[in-house]
Amino acid sequence: MTISRTTPPVLSELVQLALDAAIRAPSPHNSQPWRFEVTDDRIDVLLDKERVLSVVDGGAREARLSCGAAILNIRVALLAVGRTSLVRLLPDPDRDEHLARLSIRGAHPVAPADMALARAIGLRRSNRRPFTDRPLPARVRRALVEAAAGEGAELVLLERPGDLDALAALLRHAEHLQSEDPEFRAELARWTVGDGGRDDGVPAVAGGPRPEPGSLLTLRHYAVPSSAPDRPYEREPLVAVLNSYTDTPLAQLRAGQGMQRVLLTATNAGVSASFLCQPVEVPVTRIALRELLGGKAHPQVVLRFGYGFTAPATRRRTVESVTRWHGIEEEHP
Repeated sequence: MTISRTTPPVLSELVQLALDAAIRAPSPHNSQPWRFEVTDDRIDVLLDKERVLSVVDGGAREARLSCGAAILNIRVALLAVGRTSLVRLLPDPDRDEHLARLSIRGAHPVAPADMALARAIGLRRSNRRPFTDRPLPARVRRALVEAAAGEGAELVLLERPGDLDALAALLRHAEHLQSEDPEFRAELARWTVGDGGRDDGVPAVAGGPRPEPGSLLTLRHYAVPSSAPDRPYEREPLVAVLNSYTDTPLAQLRAGQGMQRVLLTATNAGVSASFLCQPVEVPVTRIALRELLGGKAHPQVVLRFGYGFTAPATRRRTVESVTRWHGIEEEHP
């Protein structure tokens, strides 16, 4: 009979490759809110509801964005070795945690762009440190916008000073509201792991220094004891908002794929990126941000881009710890 197993069999090289890429996706507080189920050459992506941040992400919007990023990584990793995948999003209407089913399909010519994106999966970092004041060239900015559009999302670069100032004000307001919320502070503390041995959460080395007083942007501070002084950040940051055209779970999964393609494109161009999550996590500032952008699309992610020193990687749970295998283990009469 067919039974499920929680100890891994010898995985096909393709499935192992795909899952190794999937777990490198970004997630809020490095919570890694995904699970995978494997049957032969089929991979099911599931939302791990126990890892959804109940305070900052009660509706699991950011968790679905992260799982969308994991889906994009799987697709890219397979294309880079000459295989296609058939992807069905939300395949089971009776299981809202069942986000996607990917079936590995036939051979496909390997494009250099796919190989480059696949290499970027292991190099991408969230860089919360100061960037230089070197501006991004127009060609790189266009490539980021096109990367989002390729997945059906919209990346709006806040290149007008008035828009950037307005975003910075929303960022400060959202940061203030969250810092005054004891439940938010407690949740953030649970996912701030210092330099311990956990395979999730945000370690001290990834948190970044506090900006100097008067800095335009307010970055999230992970409450790790540090004697490091405040640092000046870039004077004219490039900030972008990734939008979806609706705000359903399906749209969020697609936006997550667009987000990851943007991040991998930035990595390939030698550009660092970090998340400015606060304005889209607080309902009142998310509404205000949508109005700032014209009121038609739904802001999902706010990103800061620039040139900086390489940031350290954050740890990930192993493929084995987040995957369940289904298969024929033995036959009983």
